[in-house]
Amino acid sequence: METLHQEVQDYYGKELASTDDLKTNACCTLTAPPEYILNALREVHDEVQAKYYGCGLTIPFQIEGLRILDLGSGSGRDCYIASKLVGPNGYVVGVDMTDEQLDVANKHIDYHTEKFGYSKPNIEFIKGNIEALDELGLEEGSFDLIISNCVVNLAKDKQKVLDDSYKLLKPGGEMYFSDVYSERRVSQELQNDPILWGECLSGALYWNDFLNFAKKAGFTDPRAVENKPITIENKKLEEKVGDLKFFSVTYRLFKVEGLESDCEDYGQAVMYNGGISGEEHGMELDDHHYFPKGKVMTVCGNSYKMLHDTRFKSHFTFFGTWDTHYGIFEGCGGAMPFSVAEGGAAQDCC
Repeated sequence: METLHQEVQDYYGKELASTDDLKTNACCTLTAPPEYILNALREVHDEVQAKYYGCGLTIPFQIEGLRILDLGSGSGRDCYIASKLVGPNGYVVGVDMTDEQLDVANKHIDYHTEKFGYSKPNIEFIKGNIEALDELGLEEGSFDLIISNCVVNLAKDKQKVLDDSYKLLKPGGEMYFSDVYSERRVSQELQNDPILWGECLSGALYWNDFLNFAKKAGFTDPRAVENKPITIENKKLEEKVGDLKFFSVTYRLFKVEGLESDCEDYGQAVMYNGGISGEEHGMELDDHHYFPKGKVMTVCGNSYKMLHDTRFKSHFTFFGTWDTHYGIFEGCGGAMPFSVAEGGAAQDCC
């Protein structure tokens, strides 16, 4: 594993001088950021932006005052955006294992502190391996939000990353991150290719393995926010991977007590009252839950908790109790695995 870590450090510290040196488009953000992120990005130093190798959007809305951890923070681009958005009362910690990237990030702390009008820095960068977060002196239950941008795929022990992340989050916190996923498990031959690994492809998680890893860590109901297919656009590397398909996906994983393995119906509803910057007309929880402002929407028990037991609570009105269970929420999850004969009569035994 040490050899792999060294190869990753060499690739991002020595092989790549800027985003122009990437050999595929896997480490490229495919979706235009919302205006509030663009406004913050415009204040980030050019050198920091030049060494950005992310694949998606990793900074959610409503983060003012939060304590944030960035896994694989690189040159610090996402950290500095978050530093601006959390304000002087928030705090951002970036973790990376590549000296060259950390040098760029640390070099510009004073620049951004002054640019954002802060009296003191609200950001720091730590050298470390995201597969060993428990060795970095970070206090368990001390972060409101963990972000990561196209880095978990570079870790060999992805379960350990998710396990440690869950422990570091406060109750009601979330892990919000973008990464590369595959339609099936990547062969060992491709995993052994250092270029494909460095380009975030051969370390990609098979999507169903990821869901199982996340649930095992304690993130019972992973929610996809957006997904885009990745086109490699490098003929030589395309020939290596063959017909294997890759996707850039942003997930949010909540640390909320009592989430169930399926979407259960308790007859509950919520109404978004507005007040979140960037979500003036409605709030998007994930890729299949959008709440228009002022409209009462029925929700499953898990969605209810994700809104009620998190930083979003003050922006919603909640209806219903947990007194009556009505089965699986219609349109979500599996159906009852047995049938009743027409008219309600029992089926004959075999």
